[in-house]
Amino acid sequence: MNPSPLTLCFAPEVELTDELFWKICAANPELRLERTAEGDLEIMYPAGSDSGYRNAELTYQLIHWSKTIGRGLGFVFDSSAGFKLPSGATKGPDASWIARDRWLALTPEQRQRFAPICPDFVAELRSPSDSKRKLREKMAEYLANGARLGWLIDPLDGTVEIYRPGREPETLTKPERVDGGDVLPGFVLEPRGILSE
Repeated sequence: MNPSPLTLCFAPEVELTDELFWKICAANPELRLERTAEGDLEIMYPAGSDSGYRNAELTYQLIHWSKTIGRGLGFVFDSSAGFKLPSGATKGPDASWIARDRWLALTPEQRQRFAPICPDFVAELRSPSDSKRKLREKMAEYLANGARLGWLIDPLDGTVEIYRPGREPETLTKPERVDGGDVLPGFVLEPRGILSE
């Protein structure tokens, strides 16, 4: 089991600026790094092989929808992409999607690093080292910053929690299908290979 994420706090006179955070990430490509809205650095180890397989399946299904039914509606991102949220936090969901008009409204320069945008859809896949409480807080943070749909997928207990603005999370237990609703029209996740195997 991987150790839990480590949070590094900086002295008040040291600011973890966008530029410094980018340089730290570039110098440590083997680590998954995020920045909190308070300016602290969160260090997470790379996903284990099993989590990587499950995450690849999730991303594949999202990309397949985007290239077929959802063609031209927006852009899919994998877990290596980071986004600077309006709160100042920089987060990297396990899978995400941004509507075409919102993504193209960014300048090419903004798209090169951590784009200053919250994805319309985010998915987090719980690994054995993840705290469910922390992931739920992360989902709430995405919604507070503009996400329109979020899924917290937990292979450990076979659940998918669905997050939407202004509504309580909905929990599905061992679902055969999860619908993308009006955010991802026509997308239906088949979670069998993600929740089990």
